[in-house]
Amino acid sequence: MIPIEEIPACDAARFEADYRPEYRPYVIRGLAAHWPLVIAAKSNPQVALSLIERADTGVPADIMVAPSSEKGRFFYGEDMRGLNFRREKATLTQLARQLVALAGEDEPSGIYAGASDMAAHLPELARDNPLPLTEPMGATARIWMGNATQVATHFDLSDNFAVVAAGTRRFTLFPPEATPHLYVGPLNITLAGQPVSMVDPLSPDHERFPEYRKAEEMALFADLEPGDAIYVPTLWWHHVTASAPINLLVNYWHNDARRGGGFLALVHAMLAIREQPAGQREAWRTWFDHFVFAENAQHAADHIPLHARGVNGPASPERDEQMRRFILQVLSA
Repeated sequence: MIPIEEIPACDAARFEADYRPEYRPYVIRGLAAHWPLVIAAKSNPQVALSLIERADTGVPADIMVAPSSEKGRFFYGEDMRGLNFRREKATLTQLARQLVALAGEDEPSGIYAGASDMAAHLPELARDNPLPLTEPMGATARIWMGNATQVATHFDLSDNFAVVAAGTRRFTLFPPEATPHLYVGPLNITLAGQPVSMVDPLSPDHERFPEYRKAEEMALFADLEPGDAIYVPTLWWHHVTASAPINLLVNYWHNDARRGGGFLALVHAMLAIREQPAGQREAWRTWFDHFVFAENAQHAADHIPLHARGVNGPASPERDEQMRRFILQVLSA
């Protein structure tokens, strides 16, 4: 695997101008080294948990618990008729105390809270640990708390900055072009939102998933410590392994895809096009290239007077609403 490129800390304007257009991941070492949460975690992770307890509003969070036999891997059950973990509700204080208790066990159950909104659960902690880089991006700070666990290889429909606050994490990333080699699981029956790869990167079954070797050739990785950050663009696959008994991460999703973005368009295209005869599929490929993927696709309707272009017109709130109404009208007919 190839290490993910590292870039210096910068402000949002520099990031938007120099880095985001490259559509690739980056690591920013020490971006949040000044956070009180990070400083506390470096001295003792339990001190960081005490900061969480003091800031906790008591709002219940979604907790995932897997038996020790799963070794921290949250995934489908053996026959894929269910999941290998259960969901519970608990406060982050209760979770923090559970993490301390499990830290002394040789084979602990896997447990974590994912993407808990800090404004709802830990508003004071969010205030005291800001990330100026993301402030102009309209991002929401969310905290992940858990022990030694792994998040299955998945993608997000938003750009993401993730900051390790306690413990260590390995990020393994695959570019979108690796998708055909990742053996994507069900699109609508998922672990926690987005589809996942069926391959365990920590123990890949190459006999069952032979194409995965091609994905491995494209893989990038980064090992992050407290204060380090990673930027993961939309649709980049990523597998995350937390290896310490106590791990904290704060992430910032932004540039969210509206109304499901391209993912819902993909699912509808599967319904409308995938089973059509080969000739029709190739014909639709031409349409998609002309109106969506070609470099000049935004100008495909320039020959029509602007007032008459309808959904062919340039992006605007009015055009977007016209598209939405047209789609709803057709689907509900």
